[in-house]
Amino acid sequence: MATKRKGIFQKSLDRIETIGNKLPHPVTLFALLALLVLGISALLSNLGISVEHPGQEGEMVEVKNLLNAEGIQYIFASMVDNFIGFAPLGVVLVTMLGIGVAERTGLISAMLRGFVLSVPKFLITGGLVFAGIMSSVASDAGYVVLPPLGAVIFAALGRHPLAGLAAAFAGVSAGFSANLLLSATDAMLGELTISAAAIIDPAYAEGMNIAMNYYFIIASVFLLTVVGAVVTEKVVEPRLGEYKGEFREEMNGLTSLEKKGLIWAGLSFLVGAILTALLIVPENGVLRAEDGGIVQSPFMSSLVPIITILFLIPGLFYGIATKSIKSDKDVAAQMSDTMASMGVFIVLAFTAGQFVAYFSESNIGMVLGVYGAEALEAASLTGIPLIIGFVIVVGIINLFIGSASAKWAMLAPVFVPIMMQLGYSPELTQMAYRIADSSTNIITPLMTYFAIIIAFAQKYDKNMGIGTLISVMFPYSMFFMAIWTLMLIVWMLFGIDLGPASPIHYSN
Repeated sequence: MATKRKGIFQKSLDRIETIGNKLPHPVTLFALLALLVLGISALLSNLGISVEHPGQEGEMVEVKNLLNAEGIQYIFASMVDNFIGFAPLGVVLVTMLGIGVAERTGLISAMLRGFVLSVPKFLITGGLVFAGIMSSVASDAGYVVLPPLGAVIFAALGRHPLAGLAAAFAGVSAGFSANLLLSATDAMLGELTISAAAIIDPAYAEGMNIAMNYYFIIASVFLLTVVGAVVTEKVVEPRLGEYKGEFREEMNGLTSLEKKGLIWAGLSFLVGAILTALLIVPENGVLRAEDGGIVQSPFMSSLVPIITILFLIPGLFYGIATKSIKSDKDVAAQMSDTMASMGVFIVLAFTAGQFVAYFSESNIGMVLGVYGAEALEAASLTGIPLIIGFVIVVGIINLFIGSASAKWAMLAPVFVPIMMQLGYSPELTQMAYRIADSSTNIITPLMTYFAIIIAFAQKYDKNMGIGTLISVMFPYSMFFMAIWTLMLIVWMLFGIDLGPASPIHYSN
C-alpha cells in the first residue's frame, strides 16, 4: 500500500512537533538559562560593557560579574529569597485557593453548562466561544468541560460535533487573554511585567497594577466571540461537511440540586460584591487612597485577595447546597488538592526565580534594553511594524514553549526594557505578548491540553490526529491573531489606556 505523501504544511507541523519535543522541561530550561546568565555576566563584565542609565543622565551602568567572589556569595545568600520573591508565586497560589474550591465543588462546571444550555440555538456557536473565553477565570477548567460539551451540543442539534468542539477549544485557549473579569493570568503576567519595568524605571513600576490590560481584554471578549462564531460557521463547519459518524448524544440539563447550588452561589456572590463595593464606592471607603482615588489605592493592591474571596464564597455555598462540602475537612481537602496540582508550577518558580533574579542583578537586562532599542531605531523598526513583528516572533516561540508564564518570565526582562526605550509602555508590550501567546495556543502540539482535545475528538473521528486537529484550528489562530492585532493597532492610534492608569506610551 502506497504511503500518502505529506504536503509542505504537514511536514512543517511535523517538524515543529519534533523540535518542540526535544526542548527540555521548563524547569530544566530555566535552570540552564540561569547558568547561562552567570556565564554571560562574567564575560561581559570582563569586557567592560556598560551603558548610560536611560532614566538618569550621566550615570553609567556596568554588567556585574556573578562568578567572582562577591557574585558567588550573592548566589548562595539570595537563593531562598529569589524563590520566595518570584513575582507570580504568591499571587497565583493565593488566587487558586479560591478558584480551586469553586472548581472542585462543581460550581465552575455547572455555570458553564448552565450558560451554554440556556443560549438560543441561533446563538449557540457564539455562546460556546463566549463561555470558553470566560472560562479562563477558572484557570484550566474550561479545557476539560467545554470542548466535549460543545461536541455534544452540536451533535444533538444535528451539526458536526467536531465544529462544536473546535469552537469551544478556540474560545478556551485562543481567547485565554480576554475576559470580563480579572483572573490569575492577569496577576501572574502582571507581576512579571512590573518586575521587568523596574529594570529601567523603578518609580514607574511602583505605579503599575495587575489590571493594566483590563479595558482592552473586556473589549476583546466581544470581538473574539464574533470572530470565533463566524470562523466556525463560515470556514470550519463547511470544511468538515456533514457528520456521517454513528455517535449521537443527548444533552443533559442541570439537576435540581445543581440549580439550587447555583442560586445559593449567585446570592452569596452578590452579597460579597456589595460588601466589597462598600469598601470602595463611598468617598471615605477603606480601600480608597488617602486622596480618595481608586487607581493608585489599596483596592488596586488588593485585587488578588478580592478575586480569591469572590470565588471562594460562592464555591463554599454551592458545595454546601449540593452536599459536595459536608464539613470544613472537605474544604481543606479541596484546597489541598488544588495546591497539589500546582506542584510543577512551584518547582518552576524556584528555577525561574533564580533566572529572573540573576538577570536583574547582573544588569544584563538594562544593557540589552539600551542596545536593543538603539538597534531597532537604527533599523527604523518602530510603531506599528514593531508591534506586528513582536506579535509574530512571540507566536512562533509559542509553538515550542507552551507555558505563558514560563515564556513571559524569559521574554519580559528583555522586551519590556527595549520597548520602554522606544517609548512604549510595559502595559502595551504585555498586551501584545498576550495576543500572540493566546492566538497560537490551539495550533501547537506542545500545549498541555492538546493531547486531551485529540482524545475528545477521537470519540467522533477515530482517525483524528495532530495534523488534523491543527488543520481544523488553524483558521481560528490566523483570524484571531490578525484581527486581535488590528484591534490593538487601532487602540494605539486612538491612544486609549489599556487599563486603569495604563497608557500606550512611556516617557521617563
